[in-house]
Amino acid sequence: MLNANALMLAGRLDGVSARLRPGEVTAICGPNGAGKSTLLSCLAGLLECDAGEVTLDGDALSSLAPQRRARAIGYLPQAPETAWDVSVEVLVALGRIPWRDAPESNAQSAIDAAISALDLDGFRHRPVSQLSGGERARALMARVLATQPQWLLADEPLANLDLAHSAALVARFSEQAQQGRGVILVLHDLATAMNHADRVLVLDHGRLAADGPPDKALSEEVISSVWGVDARWLGEKDSLALMVR
Repeated sequence: MLNANALMLAGRLDGVSARLRPGEVTAICGPNGAGKSTLLSCLAGLLECDAGEVTLDGDALSSLAPQRRARAIGYLPQAPETAWDVSVEVLVALGRIPWRDAPESNAQSAIDAAISALDLDGFRHRPVSQLSGGERARALMARVLATQPQWLLADEPLANLDLAHSAALVARFSEQAQQGRGVILVLHDLATAMNHADRVLVLDHGRLAADGPPDKALSEEVISSVWGVDARWLGEKDSLALMVR
């Protein structure tokens, strides 16, 4: 269980609390500047709050040894950087660093599985500098998957992806949750959150405005209140589209 209790961060978060469960895809949504990326960074242990606490299975995240935290939480920031122009395979292999004392055979199988999951087999030996923006985004996501973390946190992971690869990655996230991992995604695409998340947290000016199943947290009333637009959901369950009027 990943638990955020009354997180406060001046100007960015205001008393946010949530008990996040493994085996679910949780989407964090909200307008620009609502605190989505800040909350995700706190859940990853990368930001220290002024008040409140993040715990993992009852232990304060700040008290965990770096290796244990790196094994438990895989994090993809909104604008990840690569320091060296390595091949895709080497980049993905960096995700195994927290497990460097594990058998080599386990490492290679995890790397191969991550590369295949992101449809990168044909790019395995290509330098990162020669990838398109979408290909690079998939390679960076594969690096996170190679860690095989207990929790997978990603900030706007669908940005820069074409329609087919975006749909494929959403399916991968669902598979990860079905395997028992906790998946937490910052999403601007409310239709993706509505159709594919198990739970949605809606932030507004650093506060938790809604928390629940997508049809409740992203109701037309909540969207009107938080985003300030007149919107309507069209279609059937699991294939809804949002029309802004």
